Order: sequence, then C-alpha cells, then structure tokens
Amino acid sequence: MADSPAIEAEGLIKRYGSGRTAKTALTGLDLTVERGEVFGFLGPNGAGKTTTIRLVLDLIRPTSGRLAVLGGSPRDAVATRARMGYLAGDFVVNGRQTGRELLTYLGRLRGGVPAARIDELAGRLDLDLSRRIGSLSKGNRQKVGVVQAFMHSPELLILDEPTSGLDPFLQQQFVELVQEASANGQTVFMSSHVLSEVQQTCHRVGIIRDGSLVTVADVDQLREQAQRRVELVFATTVTADDFAAVTELRDVTVTDSPAGGSILRGHLSGSPDSLIKAAARYDVTGLLAEEPELEELFFSYYERGAQS
Repeated sequence: MADSPAIEAEGLIKRYGSGRTAKTALTGLDLTVERGEVFGFLGPNGAGKTTTIRLVLDLIRPTSGRLAVLGGSPRDAVATRARMGYLAGDFVVNGRQTGRELLTYLGRLRGGVPAARIDELAGRLDLDLSRRIGSLSKGNRQKVGVVQAFMHSPELLILDEPTSGLDPFLQQQFVELVQEASANGQTVFMSSHVLSEVQQTCHRVGIIRDGSLVTVADVDQLREQAQRRVELVFATTVTADDFAAVTELRDVTVTDSPAGGSILRGHLSGSPDSLIKAAARYDVTGLLAEEPELEELFFSYYERGAQS
C-alpha cells in the first residue's frame, strides 16, 4: 500500500477521563500526510499536537475516528514501528549505558544499523559516544535521540519538538538531516516551536487549535498570502491618498523624511505590482520589503481561528 498516505486521520476524537472532569484533546481531527513530504504540525502547548503523535505511535488509543499509518493500523505495532523513527523533545533512557552501547543495541533491534552510520551521525552532531548517557547534558542527551531516530533511515519519522535543548548550530545540523531524509523519499511529521526550522524544511504545515485544524497549506502558499512590511522613501512629498488605489496596501502611514521628502510604510499582501506602478510616478530613493516570517503567519491564522 505504498500509494496510501503516510498518515491519514478521519474524525479523530480523543477524550481523557469521563463525566464532568473529561477533557477533549482532539475534537474530530482530519489530517493527511503524504508519502515523502515534510509536514510541520504547529500549535501552542495544549492544542493537541502531542496527543496526535501518541495516537500515531499507538501509545494511546482514540476515543473514536479512523487512523491509518503507512497504510495500516497503528495497532499493528511491531510491523509498523519497525518502519518508523521517533524522537520526543526530551529523550530519556537508561543513563548507565554509553551512547555507543545504547545506539548499538537499538541498531540491532532495528535489524542491524552499521557502526559507520552511527559514527557519521554522531560526528555531525559533535557527540561523544564514549560517555555514559547519565553524565550528559540535556542537549547532548538529545543528540543521542536524534541519532537513534535517523540512523535506520525509517519510512516515517515522527519528531515531537525534536531540537529541544540543542544550540543554534546543532539545530542547523538537524535541519540538514531532515532535508536529506526528504531527498531520500522519507516522510517527516514534525511538531516544533522553532518556526525557522519549519520554514526551512517543511513542504506543508498544519496549524492546530483546541484539538482541530485551523488550516493546512503549503509553506510557499502561506507566505504568498501573508502581508509584507514595506517602506518606501521618496525625494518629494507624498500622501497616503496618493496610494489609495493600491488595494493590496494596508495600514499606510506617511511621515517626513529627515533628508526631505516622505517615508511611506504599510503592509502589502499579494503581488507588489500595483504598489510599484503607483510609486513609479514619484522619485523613489529607497525601498524595503521584508519577507513574511512563518511566525507571523502562524499567529495571523491562529488569531483568525480564535475569532471564528
């Protein structure tokens, strides 16, 4: 069933407890993650991200709804988990083993991972495999988790806040590992608060709020729909009314330039063509257009969901 989605959820509901104390973590989640894509799963704490991941891993069972993983039921635990890799935000294992001992043991359980593969990943992450895991800092312990998740090149990688505790340099190494997994045809399902790494790696993102999806869209689509901050400096005086016909331009302010003339600032959505044509009627001495960051897109969609 290689043509089936890597993850497919329909009407997924998960409740904890019963009666008045019951808490609904998922309220009918519909989600499809295609084979070979990197899917970013975004939302604040309590939105339902980790519950979804635990259901995919069959660590918990849904209250109702349908869930398929790699074309089968997640309840086929042995067969399905052999084709998966998983990393939580805080990797915790027996601290008495060295990194090499643990990874060698896990590699054997995975059917035999070459020592060279383990050494390669450890080298890229600057991880000392000879040290006992219990003596490692949280960041170095998380590196062991990254190696065990990636070392067997699984069909599906489930990553739940994976770079927790890693410094910015090692976060970039992680980004490269995800990009390589994608190029290799592997599927990556990743929740993250580090929106820059989502922006660098993901093909699509889903934004979850209160147990249901607010939106699912291509990262490039989201950026095209987002507003860019723009600033134009003019040698002569202009007014906001001069740009009233540019319907894509909002929140327009015009101030005097210290060098004389005017500075126009605003937020631009869609194509900049109309703004450029309107500005071309004047003597433009400066132009700044900032690409929207995924963080801004996330909050704009999240606020829309809160207002609906």
